[in-house]
Amino acid sequence: METIKIMLNSIDKVKSFVNDISKFDSDFDLISGRYVIDAKSIMGIFSLDLSKPITLNIHSTNDVEKILETLKPYTEE
Repeated sequence: METIKIMLNSIDKVKSFVNDISKFDSDFDLISGRYVIDAKSIMGIFSLDLSKPITLNIHSTNDVEKILETLKPYTEE
């Protein structure tokens, strides 16, 4: 499992994020405070506080490099 911090501070970013990770068969969890939601759920993402960075858990063993490359536009610098 890989863990990264991402920022989804606009509606367009959330939509493109869900489109990007939905291309992968792996499971993804977003963690914000005590809430854990499926990162492929656009409604779930909008229930989080999007003004702060969110922790993303990537449950994959084989596509990690490709996934991380795809998620670069959302990672916190």
